Amino acid sequence: MKSSTEVRPPLMNRAVPYLPLGLFAALGATLAYIVRLPCRTGGWNDQVSTYTNFCYTDIYPLYFDRQLATQNPYFADVPFDKHVEYPVVLGEVMQVISWIARWLERDVVAQAVRFYDITVILLGVCLVAGVLLMAAVAGPTRRWDALWYALAPSIVLAAYINWDLVAGALSMGMLLAWARQRQVLAGVLLGLAIATKFYPIMFVGALLLLTMRTARWRPFLVTMGATAGSWLVVNVPFMVLAWDGWRRFYVFSEERGVDWGSPWLFFQNKGWPILGDTDVSRLGMVSLGLLCLGIAALTLMAPRRPRLAQICFLALAAFMMTNKVWSPQFVLWLVPFAVLARPNWKPIALWQVAEIWYFCAIWLYLLSQSPVSRPDLGIGDNTYFTAVWGRVLTIAIMMAFVVRDILRPDKDVIRQTGIDDQAGGVFDGAPDRFTLRPA
Repeated sequence: MKSSTEVRPPLMNRAVPYLPLGLFAALGATLAYIVRLPCRTGGWNDQVSTYTNFCYTDIYPLYFDRQLATQNPYFADVPFDKHVEYPVVLGEVMQVISWIARWLERDVVAQAVRFYDITVILLGVCLVAGVLLMAAVAGPTRRWDALWYALAPSIVLAAYINWDLVAGALSMGMLLAWARQRQVLAGVLLGLAIATKFYPIMFVGALLLLTMRTARWRPFLVTMGATAGSWLVVNVPFMVLAWDGWRRFYVFSEERGVDWGSPWLFFQNKGWPILGDTDVSRLGMVSLGLLCLGIAALTLMAPRRPRLAQICFLALAAFMMTNKVWSPQFVLWLVPFAVLARPNWKPIALWQVAEIWYFCAIWLYLLSQSPVSRPDLGIGDNTYFTAVWGRVLTIAIMMAFVVRDILRPDKDVIRQTGIDDQAGGVFDGAPDRFTLRPA
């Protein structure tokens, strides 16, 4: 514990080690912009060109398709299926940027391009922030692990497909706040992250499991109270004033069928019994539930309390692998937690190869599908599904290594340096209060 007379170094001195990482993150953000330049200069108006140049993004077409050029998200007078299908924080980010684009440009096509450019600037800032926050979470001995988040090929390729980097920055901020034992701030950021993209809900389970093992209930409950409070603050106004627009995300998530990237699509395509003809929502929930039970048993039975980043990674990977859809940009969710859980370059590099192949395969596959229907330019089912299973298997390999590290803490490269849990906050160094280990 620091003494009351200890003087912290000046802010500039503390910031200097992070400056190179910020520059590398800015480089990654710039490279991601360059990847999409063929579309930025007109390619979005031609699906064939978009897919052959591998530069698709949701940002440009949704400006038109969700009426952002003329109306406000959630309050728009549009059919239900044309409402913005994202939680409210993202919807309002889109709203503010559309206001700026409309103020800067009169022509609607020019507005859409400006909408894309301003969104990219915001997402680039979020990437830089996320990298710096991850470096702070990793601590001084592992700070440079954040380079994976800054410059991994999958990050560069997927950064500007959608708005996921906003949730990524909030999630890393939450993790750092928890590590610094600022539970209220951690809860506020977690609530905002869940109100941006739904996947951070999986971190609640990770915190709960480690709280059960350590009996540090007060910090957990304070964080959950702040999480619920911040989520309600940003959601209730829309629930009251724009119910149909607000609930569009939740109805869409429930009713959406199996979609690109999901292993369930393979089973349906091949006509597998049970796995290919049972309701995917039910299959996904059951399979996710079983994996979460396995993670819970692992957490409570491991010889030593797992690190928070390890459980967050396992929970998030389980969520992605059992989901009805697995879009290319979902890799942005997982990279920082995968690296914090197990910063070993070999399995991460193998996974990155699989992600690069999937990124190329999905656009080539869409070239051969309706309405484009250009099989001469694209790939068929079997080739595409090698990419789907490549992601599944490489992530499963990383999960297996993390499980091994939990069962054999001496294999954990983080703990080999004498660190217990750099992101654990109140869990760091905490003794066990409840386990399921045999006596």
